[in-house]
Amino acid sequence: MYQFKRTQFVKTDLNTCWDFFSSPANLSRITPKYMGFDVLTEVAEKMYPGMMIEYRVRPLMNIPMKWITEITHVEEGKFFVDEQRKGPYTIWHHEHHFKAVEGGVEMTDIVSYELPFGVLGKAVHPILVKKKLEEIFAFRFAVVDEIFHQEK
Repeated sequence: MYQFKRTQFVKTDLNTCWDFFSSPANLSRITPKYMGFDVLTEVAEKMYPGMMIEYRVRPLMNIPMKWITEITHVEEGKFFVDEQRKGPYTIWHHEHHFKAVEGGVEMTDIVSYELPFGVLGKAVHPILVKKKLEEIFAFRFAVVDEIFHQEK
């Protein structure tokens, strides 16, 4: 199993940060356009434990793929977890943590994941999967920084 961790300082208050990230409607704003990210299900304004969200993404060579995640844990203003139920990974467990700090919010993402295809999955991880995750989160980092610096 692999783990990816990214921490970002967000220049806003905890409630504003939580409201933004706990709304599934904002997912497409922080996902690179080339991913062709579309939410296919109608979702509530705020997430809750047990919420199922179906997406279509195009992560490689513009090939569409369904991805279904379940919001498994939510502690208002502190963290939430989404887990893949159907998609490209054998395991996908994404923790989103929020902590008020001086001048803003420390937001930490921890993604634990496992790839299918055994040895082939291990071979493509460093050159394809890890690189793609780093690229997606770098995009997200930049967009979040821009959104919240403009609001203050």
